[in-house]
Amino acid sequence: MFTDVVILAGGFGERLWPASKADFPKQFMALDGGISFLQHSILRSLALNPRGKIVIATRLGLENEISKQCEALFNQVTEEQKKKLKNDLLIISEPFPKHTTAPILLCSMLLKKLDSSYKHSMLVLTSDHIIGPVSAFVNDAERAFKSASKNHIVTFGIQPYEPSVGYGYILTGNMEEDNPSVFKINEFKEKPDQKTAEAYIAAGNCRWNSGMFAFDCDFFEEELGRCTPEVTEAFESFKSSSLPSPEKIGEISYIKPWDAMIAAYDAVPAIAIDKSLAEKTKNAYAVLASFNWDDVGSWDSFEKHCKEKDNNSIFVDSHDCFVYSDIPVALCGVNDVTVVIKNGKALVMRKGCSNLVREAAKKFN
Repeated sequence: MFTDVVILAGGFGERLWPASKADFPKQFMALDGGISFLQHSILRSLALNPRGKIVIATRLGLENEISKQCEALFNQVTEEQKKKLKNDLLIISEPFPKHTTAPILLCSMLLKKLDSSYKHSMLVLTSDHIIGPVSAFVNDAERAFKSASKNHIVTFGIQPYEPSVGYGYILTGNMEEDNPSVFKINEFKEKPDQKTAEAYIAAGNCRWNSGMFAFDCDFFEEELGRCTPEVTEAFESFKSSSLPSPEKIGEISYIKPWDAMIAAYDAVPAIAIDKSLAEKTKNAYAVLASFNWDDVGSWDSFEKHCKEKDNNSIFVDSHDCFVYSDIPVALCGVNDVTVVIKNGKALVMRKGCSNLVREAAKKFN
């Protein structure tokens, strides 16, 4: 299985505004008032039983809340897992956001510096998606590891249930002979229009791109250097730099930005891992996911999974409405409306218009 797990936990909390915000983005929220999206991701990482580290890559200002949420898991895991969190979970803050390629490369190089006694392989996870059951996720991760061990860049492909225009698509080719449910990726497709999405679904060889990746760290760095050399060149001086000693936030280890990291980030382009590597490499493969998945990227999606039904609000001649609020709300004579009142701000949205929320959040900020 993978030696290390990296959880990407940046984000600015725009899609589920105003419940999420820049200093409390979506990964800190909980659908059921209990375990947050981030905490679920940490529990999935523990289920993989990695030999090395669990690294949470975040942005400055979020490390204290991440540490708090990590420590909150202490009484919900086994003693062995609690020890793993205390000894091998590491929070690292980027000096400033540079999309997903930079933090993934940073973590790959960092992990090899922390311990060069073994060959590192890495599973990159999201911090704010719904994935389950855990047993299916672990089984699929084992398939991903087997493929990644052959110098493949591996992702997880999600079975589409509708011709959505909100996701990137993967077009798959031949299956690996010795690894069922793992297919060569013929092409990555960005978010399509409705007609194109319908054509992908009809063709039958497409999956949604989950945004999670797996690879051998040495091969990843070599392949990234071939595909997008300006990224690896920006980190060239990082190779010879020494690491600062980790600090502690509570009982969780933390590394803040230091000179060599800041210099690399100053030079590196802001580019998604999909663009810098996945779409360019000829060694991309996909595990056809057997687990359930949702990126909960909108209030429409959040409502589908939310267990906290608002019992304090009143609906008068109003139907198919969703309220997520700190205060009671009365809805009169309206249908298909979402109302969110959190953090001193209110969102009133016609269902199906979640794509407009990010724009509203930016205008308030």
